[in-house]
Amino acid sequence: MSPVTSAHTAPDNAPPTLGALRAAGHTHRTVKAEVRENLLARLRSGDERFPGILGFSASVLPRLERALLAGHDIVLLGERGQGKSRLIRTLTGLLDAWSPVVDGCPINDHPYAPVCARCRRLAAETGDDLPVAWVHRWDRYGEKLCTPDTGVGDLIGDIDPIRLAEGRSLGDPESVHYGLVPRANRGVFCLNELPDLPARIQVGLFNVLEERDVQVRGFALRLPLDMLLVASANPEDYTNRGRIITPLKDRFGAEIRTHYPREVEDEAALILQEAAPSGDVTVPRHLVEVVARFTRLVRESSSVDARSGVSARFAIAGIETAAAAAERRAALIGEQRPVARVCDLPPIVETLVGKVEFDAGEEGRETEVLSHLLRRATAETFRHAVDEATLAPLADLFADGTKVDAGERVSAAELLSGVGAFLGLDALVTRVEPDQDSADPKRYEGYAAAVLEFAMEGLYLNRRLSKEQLEDHAVYRT
Repeated sequence: MSPVTSAHTAPDNAPPTLGALRAAGHTHRTVKAEVRENLLARLRSGDERFPGILGFSASVLPRLERALLAGHDIVLLGERGQGKSRLIRTLTGLLDAWSPVVDGCPINDHPYAPVCARCRRLAAETGDDLPVAWVHRWDRYGEKLCTPDTGVGDLIGDIDPIRLAEGRSLGDPESVHYGLVPRANRGVFCLNELPDLPARIQVGLFNVLEERDVQVRGFALRLPLDMLLVASANPEDYTNRGRIITPLKDRFGAEIRTHYPREVEDEAALILQEAAPSGDVTVPRHLVEVVARFTRLVRESSSVDARSGVSARFAIAGIETAAAAAERRAALIGEQRPVARVCDLPPIVETLVGKVEFDAGEEGRETEVLSHLLRRATAETFRHAVDEATLAPLADLFADGTKVDAGERVSAAELLSGVGAFLGLDALVTRVEPDQDSADPKRYEGYAAAVLEFAMEGLYLNRRLSKEQLEDHAVYRT
């Protein structure tokens, strides 16, 4: 949060001194007042308040907005991978774009009301010539993962031995090295996984939240810290491995429950937003939906420990693995524009099995459970994506005795030539992948092969085709 290390450049007309700041008519507002007023402005204008946050618009976000308008410090409570940290980071976007600080201040004092000993002394010496620096909103965010080894010195501060060696006395307030919390003054500070913080360290946050002063090695430093403090917690940790001690919970103004996406469309949109497949690989939307449904089925499965949750990172890693499988397949068979297909989905089971906590009774069956759920997800997506009228030409083709080779050793061109031209192919592709780029022949060929293989797998899973799984390919027939 130091203006010295900021990657942003302050506006050219930013006042450089306290006197110039007063002459410009700048008004000092607290952090919570900034957030409140900027949030109200965005609510009135309809502008985005929390960019990149999906699936919370009717549940979490209204509660969060009410808490911010009330000026509350907040605890976000939810299972792993629900986007708690991502949501907290977006709060910085509700701060003013630029904020003045006393140049060089370790705790970002406002020039109108400096609170640390250094800045008070400097203000008394320089008056209206007090130098002012400008901090961008994204540099006004601090975060600490609350590991069990976190100490009071990390959060609040400690005596700096270097300053003592320079000749300062133990009684000199400027001998204090401030911790992460004071350095987040006039910004947003996040305590991730707060229950993992030992109870004796949590006690050190009491005065920060209530009286706004801190104590360092016997120093009672009256620092009226100005910040929005937000913590995240996992319900399992909240009740078992660790907990937020009762007096600290009482000092937070609001506790807000988060959740996993409640709609398949939100889950798929989250995957598309967050996944970053390497290389020039296209993952069709219907496969993203398969992975989204697969993730939801795993969460709901009685074989999985519901208390541990199934993170959104599970689905993201699944799509990235499918893309990698498609890229490998394309390299082996010489395809230039790889498009992921159903045959690229089975490898995600081996990748993701370690991300799930299974019930003790499922020991040794983990891969079998996930494979079954993946097949269910594929069948559900097929029934959702394709209607009988669109499938009829393909079903008629197999009724005439056609056999089709598919799988990782079969290229898109080979798969399509094995089926041959039939009138319903374009309609099937348009139905399953309405957003595909038909102007790119090679990419369209990949999409068509992906949709065709998906349709054949769906017919097989619905017991309308048979499938012979060979070592390096599969054969679909009636």
